[in-house]
Amino acid sequence: MTQFTPDRRTYIQSHVTMAALAMALGMGVLWFLDNPHIWTGAIGGLAAVAVRGAYLMGEELSHIWEMSDTTLTGPAGRSVPLSQLAEVKVIGSAVQLITQTGDKHLIKFQADPAAVKSRIDAAR
Repeated sequence: MTQFTPDRRTYIQSHVTMAALAMALGMGVLWFLDNPHIWTGAIGGLAAVAVRGAYLMGEELSHIWEMSDTTLTGPAGRSVPLSQLAEVKVIGSAVQLITQTGDKHLIKFQADPAAVKSRIDAAR
């Protein structure tokens, strides 16, 4: 049985990237609204992503996917038969599973998502 566990370093790097985008967006909105305190958008964006990231870290890093010869099993009782996979995609640090019925699942925060995709593709 193969396990795909989230990577703490990748989780943190993803949140650093989200924080940078949120900071820029916050400042851009305040600039567009002609607010003289544009810098507060950076603080707000950073704070929002930092609080969210700290709050969800324990939960997100506990989401382990396991692959047997026939099935991918994930958190919250998710079960995806390998024979039902229509497509496997890499999206940033995640691997998206798309079933033939259109259901979508994410194996998130993988250090090497391309390797995860390759292992799943090989097992199919």
